[in-house]
Amino acid sequence: GIVFNPNIPSEEVFVSPKKGSAEGIVYSSKPFSYRGQLIEHFCVKFENGRAVSVEAGDERQTEILRQMIAMDEGASFLGEVALVPYTSPIRETGILFFNTLFDENAACHIAFGEAYPCLQGGQEMSKDELKARGLNDSITHVDFMVGTPDLHITGTTHDGREIPVFVNGNFAEGI
Repeated sequence: GIVFNPNIPSEEVFVSPKKGSAEGIVYSSKPFSYRGQLIEHFCVKFENGRAVSVEAGDERQTEILRQMIAMDEGASFLGEVALVPYTSPIRETGILFFNTLFDENAACHIAFGEAYPCLQGGQEMSKDELKARGLNDSITHVDFMVGTPDLHITGTTHDGREIPVFVNGNFAEGI
């Protein structure tokens, strides 16, 4: 009775993170194309959920990233966190498609901007109701890849247990 609509071919698992909860530095693992410009080797520093600094391969690319996260109030916050195994068939082709809808299937990725209303009843909620639940609002949604062959992700359950979610770039056994 539960509707499941996988993102083919990778069947990524994604969530909309709570606005304001991202902390730390994330590094891109693959280049991405944004408005016809290829941006490579970049990192983003998050504080209180907001991207507070970006650095790319050169000053032109860094400036493009700065403009991207300044597009509106929500553009510097995360709207998606997606898990894609390193063994994804898209990654294994070795092709960069220069199209986020294809390229995002090559690796775990995160997105600046608009959050998907992927919570119970979210499709029927107003923007204000979604914001009250912690979802980000923006006119943009830009994915970039962060998955690597050595990626490890550990989840914490409600009762405080830690369980492996990703081991060496792929879903852990039993997940």
